[in-house]
Amino acid sequence: MKVLVVHGPNLNLLGTREPEQYGTLTLDEINAMIGALAGELGLDARCVQSNSESEIVGLIQSGQDGQDGGSYDFLIINPAAYTHTSVAVRDAISAVGKPAVEVHLSNIHKREGFRRHSYSAGACLGQISGFGATSYLLALHAAKLHLEK
Repeated sequence: MKVLVVHGPNLNLLGTREPEQYGTLTLDEINAMIGALAGELGLDARCVQSNSESEIVGLIQSGQDGQDGGSYDFLIINPAAYTHTSVAVRDAISAVGKPAVEVHLSNIHKREGFRRHSYSAGACLGQISGFGATSYLLALHAAKLHLEK
């Protein structure tokens, strides 16, 4: 069971970017946690970070039946700022038809007003936010449970 984890813009700066909001773990450390838990759960997780909206759309589309390359069974996505701005990311999630969970390190519903709306959440099975890096781990458990149904 293959899981694609997509980290959106600016998440490559984790560890130094607003640590009071996003914590002190780096993206590499979070990816290592994801990889370790995925292995324990019998999942094959591929983690990718991009600052480019078009690249993120392409990654999501790689799960579409008949597409070459990085096919997957479940999508975990932290669209970051694209959460609040990108209809293209939402449409890609909907078009591919793969189960997906949206993840956020911080609780977007406790933040600035513009961060409280998510275009992509409506195309996902659910949203996990506010638990720091653990949000990703909770999403892996959700992926495992969903794929075993």
